[in-house]
Amino acid sequence: MGKIRVTEYSNRKEILKYDHFVAEAIVLTQANSTTVDGKKIVKAGTILPENGATAKGVVLYDVDVTDGDATGSLVIHGFIDKTKLPAQPDQAAITALQMIKFI
Repeated sequence: MGKIRVTEYSNRKEILKYDHFVAEAIVLTQANSTTVDGKKIVKAGTILPENGATAKGVVLYDVDVTDGDATGSLVIHGFIDKTKLPAQPDQAAITALQMIKFI
């Protein structure tokens, strides 16, 4: 498994609508990242492995993968504030994510 590095940000984005959720650990790669201030970041609210029928969950917090793979949290059950997502969920993703309610 990849190494764990914690970086605290004062303006962490909260994608949860309510505090009831279940998340699992996931190894994130640069494949799903975007460049922010020269760093490769998998953004909170990213639907993985893709925003479609194969969706398994939603990334809980931003994860820095600049230096390679990193461990993050994937919400698999809960209530997500869809106004906080980097991209709106595709209808196929909503169907696939049966334990997640987008509000």
